[in-house]
Amino acid sequence: MAPISDAPSEASEAPEQDLSDVIARAREAQGKWAALGLDERAHQIRAVGPKTLARAEEIARVLHEETGKPETEALAAEVLPVADIADYWTHQIELLLEPADIELDPVAYPRKSGRIERVPHGLLAIITPYSFPFVLPLRHMIPALLAGNAILFKPSDRTPVTANLVASLFADVLPPDLLTVLVGGADVGRALVRAGVDAVCFTGSVASGRDVAVACAREFVPCSLELGGKNPAIVLEDAPIERTAHGIVWAAFANAGQSSGSVERVYVVRSIADKLTERIVAVTKTLRPELDYGPLAVDERVAIVTRQLSEAVNQGAEVLTGGAPETAGSRLFPPTVVRLADHEATLLREETFGPVLPIVAVDDVEQAIERANALPQGLTASVWTSHPRKGRTLARRIRAGVVTINNHGFTASVPAAPWSGVGHSGNAIVHGPFALEGYTRPKLTLTDGCRRSRELWWYPYDDTFRRLLLQTARMRSGGWFGRVAAFFCLLVLLPKRWLGR
Repeated sequence: MAPISDAPSEASEAPEQDLSDVIARAREAQGKWAALGLDERAHQIRAVGPKTLARAEEIARVLHEETGKPETEALAAEVLPVADIADYWTHQIELLLEPADIELDPVAYPRKSGRIERVPHGLLAIITPYSFPFVLPLRHMIPALLAGNAILFKPSDRTPVTANLVASLFADVLPPDLLTVLVGGADVGRALVRAGVDAVCFTGSVASGRDVAVACAREFVPCSLELGGKNPAIVLEDAPIERTAHGIVWAAFANAGQSSGSVERVYVVRSIADKLTERIVAVTKTLRPELDYGPLAVDERVAIVTRQLSEAVNQGAEVLTGGAPETAGSRLFPPTVVRLADHEATLLREETFGPVLPIVAVDDVEQAIERANALPQGLTASVWTSHPRKGRTLARRIRAGVVTINNHGFTASVPAAPWSGVGHSGNAIVHGPFALEGYTRPKLTLTDGCRRSRELWWYPYDDTFRRLLLQTARMRSGGWFGRVAAFFCLLVLLPKRWLGR
């Protein structure tokens, strides 16, 4: 495990016991950072956007070298969105964190005022995977730092150079020890949770997310989990074929399918299934290796995708284009389109996280929605139709955190749009005002200006107080005549209680 505060050129390993010192320094830095005004924090972090844009080509090149994704795709999916994220949060954070007053009954609570503020959790652990190693951590870091947190960042051990790049954006922006990168494997993530952080933001697989949730529960640490998806595209008989084909192909094969929001299932109404499938296959065949799609990032993923595809073929699937890499040891898995009839096939039930697109013909939209909602994951989905109003009506019935009409997945790059899931896709909310739930907690400060010697509800619990409580209940729940009678009783009882009689 290696703490990196000043973004050196290479990551190094360090013993796990370093964590206690790292956490102590981070907590000290966090206290000073949180004491700054919001406007000062925003002023400092605003530099991250321009710094990212100025280094766009360098960052895209590093992402290509470390993950294999095409540089153009790295620019579109990871680099440019960070500038938008920084711009959104630095301009909106003061409004979104503005304190709010609460209303208090002046009779029951005289001369009392309450104010709710959102305060930082304190020390936040951010754990992210190799699939989007630049944008995923930054979409947490920017709002979390603006809210006043310190961060311990555990990146994937597959992408240490990108992790250093992320940290380097803050090198001249933040005070020392406010952002620390911890390089290592899963053991580092487990150690982070046990070390005494105040909250955890985790992005990864369902299995790993379950382990994180259990570990956090043991420590009573709140955790935000952004997990996997098995995302359906539902295609109605009136769908625009050309747009639908191009859109689904992009949403299935961008980043070699290594996105929790990728299209992993297509349910198309039978009357247009052959026509749409033909166009999807034709569009897929135009994709160019290294330019339009890159390799899978890790060997393990090649094995998983190959297994799922092989099982699907054994279950009657027809491979229409693509297939497993022909060269042994190659991670360049061609975009693969499969026609499948068995809706119980592994390929339709387990997250693939790779470039395989199964297409299933259904009798009607009802069957499509039933199958789309059948799995425990619920991250994103799409409906394709020439009638957006019909699409929006169907979207309400789909069990997913994000549903798009005639598009898919791109809202993960829109800073104001919440990205969330249900069920096995986790409880995280990324982007937009609701995301602040993961980085802050509400804190009430109540000021009491009352000068009376005691409150209505303080001791003694005498008969006057008992009658006052009963008449209050009658005022709130009785009929019209009962409320009038209770009102006049309260006029008598309240002064007696205040005077202690």
